Amino acid sequence: MPKYVPEVKGNLRSHIIEVPSIIREASGIKVFGKRLKSFIFTTDVAIIRNNNADAVIAVYPFTPQPIITQVLVESADVPIFCGVGGGTTTGKRVVNLALDAEFKGAMGVVVNSPTSNEIIRLMRDTIDIPIIVTVVSEYEDVKARIDAGVNILNVSAAKRTPYIVRKIREQFPEFPIIATGGPNEESIAETIAAGANAITYTPPTSGQVMSNLMNKYRAIYKSESEE
Repeated sequence: MPKYVPEVKGNLRSHIIEVPSIIREASGIKVFGKRLKSFIFTTDVAIIRNNNADAVIAVYPFTPQPIITQVLVESADVPIFCGVGGGTTTGKRVVNLALDAEFKGAMGVVVNSPTSNEIIRLMRDTIDIPIIVTVVSEYEDVKARIDAGVNILNVSAAKRTPYIVRKIREQFPEFPIIATGGPNEESIAETIAAGANAITYTPPTSGQVMSNLMNKYRAIYKSESEE
């Protein structure tokens, strides 16, 4: 029988983005003693301050900048895992950005799929926080990633995500895996059943949330005018 969980909300902060409840079915990953099941995928400071996810995974499609890392870490009231490159940004700069992120308070760093194992080894020798590498294809050499010093795999392969998670899990039964959950509870459940320990959730944008809110306000005025 599921346990009853009391919930406390405020009048103003009850309007938040909530991750799908099915994510609670995941086992979670313990990082520095904190059990993390849901990761919200965003760099929007307003969303970072108004959601119920266990952690933030902040990766963006530009060259990582220390000032952005600082703002993201200072904005979050939950653990944050910051992107430090590996795609457009390469080489020793990735290592330096990772060290800077650790100094600024990030709980972990995320590198993109093209990151070489040599750079991962340099990062492992330099920082003491987890290194997450993104996996986008079943043809990637996961064992080489693990041997290089990666702590967590982040599988992001669209519709093939559950398949890749299952394939990795068969070879590495206990290695930590985060994975994208897809568009609905059914796809999230499939990803968890495949072996993902935690799920990344992409929230609606602030613009979409604002649009929904404005539609609600317009509906109120319309109903009042028709009375």
